[in-house]
Amino acid sequence: MTERNAWKINGFVALLVLVALFFGSLILFAAEAILTGIITTLLFLIFASGFRIVQPNEAKAVIFFGRYMGSIRENGIWLTVPFSTYKKVSLKVRNFNSAKLKVNDVEGNPIEIAAVIVFKVVNSAKAIFEVDNYEKFVEIQAETALRHVATKYPYDDFQGNAASLRGNTEEVAAEIAKELQTRLAVAGVEVMEARLTHLAYATEIASAMLQRQQASAILAARQMIVEGAVGMAQMAIDKLTQDGTVELDDERKVAMINNLLVTIVSDRSAQPVVNTGSLYQ
Repeated sequence: MTERNAWKINGFVALLVLVALFFGSLILFAAEAILTGIITTLLFLIFASGFRIVQPNEAKAVIFFGRYMGSIRENGIWLTVPFSTYKKVSLKVRNFNSAKLKVNDVEGNPIEIAAVIVFKVVNSAKAIFEVDNYEKFVEIQAETALRHVATKYPYDDFQGNAASLRGNTEEVAAEIAKELQTRLAVAGVEVMEARLTHLAYATEIASAMLQRQQASAILAARQMIVEGAVGMAQMAIDKLTQDGTVELDDERKVAMINNLLVTIVSDRSAQPVVNTGSLYQ
């Protein structure tokens, strides 16, 4: 189905014609011109059946005895094909909030995911005639696309080598919108935006995955601390050597590095021990 413009005439102009036909028929009947009066009355009834009122951001598909005659998008009052029926569809921008879906990510972990879809109808003929109920069609296809995209990514990439649902929300949302647009094109619907509104591990594995995330965070923090400690120890030795304040042999350098690393890497505050020498000879 391809949307096209229906034949129409400005309704206010048509009203003037109808008023003229109505009073003309009265005058003809009064003048006993019965046949002409009947014809005028029939014309009045025929044209009166073709009036349609279109609200803003609304389209009406005109149907004449089962045949699609076109759509009227311009708001106002119009005279269109007489004895025709119509089906209306809203052209407003709307939101659809999907339910929380329980799916498995690419690694097989059960997760909960939900999204909001912003869409509008751009082809009234397809929305009315190509699918039974375009709103229900959007709902089902949105959940299907969300499930399909969720199974292509891991919830989180602990190695930092690939895209993930949690770490690449913009890319995931763009892919959901792209796939959903492909699915909804048959219904004449344009997907304007898709965003994740809920993303979490399923309750049965949430505790275990939280411990895994905490362990990964601790390891990453320790790695950063060790790298910083090594750099600080190297800087201290280079500074002492450059200034010539203290001459350190290899054994003392090793001892200094060991003390610095233990002090910096330890998760507790260092307790200094002062050597005051022996009290007894």
